[in-house]
Amino acid sequence: MQQHAAYKTPFLVLTLVLILCFIINISLGSVLIPLKSIFGIVMEQVPENSSWNFIVINYRLPKALTAIIVGSGLGISGLLMQTLFKNPLAGPFVLGITSGASLGVALAIMGASFFGGVMAGVLISKWSIVIAASLGSFLVLLTVLIVSTKVRDTMALLIIGLMFGSITAAIISVLTYFSSAEELQQFVFWRFGSLGNLSWHELVIFSIIYSIGLLLSLASIKALNTLLLGDNYAKSLGINLKKTRLTIIIATSLLAGTITAFAGPIAFVGLAIPHITRQIFTTSNHKILLPAVFLLGSIIMLICDTIAQLPGLEYTLPINAITCLVGAPVVIWLLVRKQKMVF
Repeated sequence: MQQHAAYKTPFLVLTLVLILCFIINISLGSVLIPLKSIFGIVMEQVPENSSWNFIVINYRLPKALTAIIVGSGLGISGLLMQTLFKNPLAGPFVLGITSGASLGVALAIMGASFFGGVMAGVLISKWSIVIAASLGSFLVLLTVLIVSTKVRDTMALLIIGLMFGSITAAIISVLTYFSSAEELQQFVFWRFGSLGNLSWHELVIFSIIYSIGLLLSLASIKALNTLLLGDNYAKSLGINLKKTRLTIIIATSLLAGTITAFAGPIAFVGLAIPHITRQIFTTSNHKILLPAVFLLGSIIMLICDTIAQLPGLEYTLPINAITCLVGAPVVIWLLVRKQKMVF
């Protein structure tokens, strides 16, 4: 109890920072909207400019909420994978989930020409890309789940996941080689990642699947703590390793797979956020780490999105580039300052 009480102040500070970052994120953009007007719009008051209401309600608010879901979801799934494999370099995509989603989208976009012109127009619609990414990640998940029942060694499962990634990357390379310039451009833009393409209806579906993955992660906290002490110790406490591993894999797949389907493959966040959290909180207790990762992931994603949208300018930088450019130096600085990696 005393240990948990010691973290009340950091959690309070992070919560306040998250609220501040959320407000800043919806305040800034290519169109300058006064903060007073934004609060009025959120409180359902009629704004001075009718277009401001559309911008805030239909674009900025969904985008900010998407940033929170993406940042927290990738951070939590990265934490689950690093604990499961006991590997600080493991991320949410080591099981090949993102590779499967990328293959699904690649087939929908760059393989559309094989189905004829009319079908191609259907295949590359907005929802079809989400469905293609979901199907691709689901097929990889199904394969990984089947393999996980046959393989007892978690490191072997990690290698198998990496091999799935290599296979899908090879297929994507072949499709890329034979695709047209227009198809290649569309696929490249999808791989940049985007937080601002979701409507409220899409965001609701996104949130429901995300919530299921989050609940499974919360249910695995006790098992995650025991896994840090070794498989034998976990067994002695009555932990079903096979069931635990299956639950963690499903939770990670729901989080990472859904995020990739709706927002594209967002780099860096899932790998780095757990390390930043451990450097700040210096604990291995997942009762502390999991909510801390949720807050830090959300904050960093909101900051990256705020930088990416370049206030005052009409264009937006790729979110993938910003997450790496902003986040990687932070991790390097923390590791150099601490002189060691907490794991």
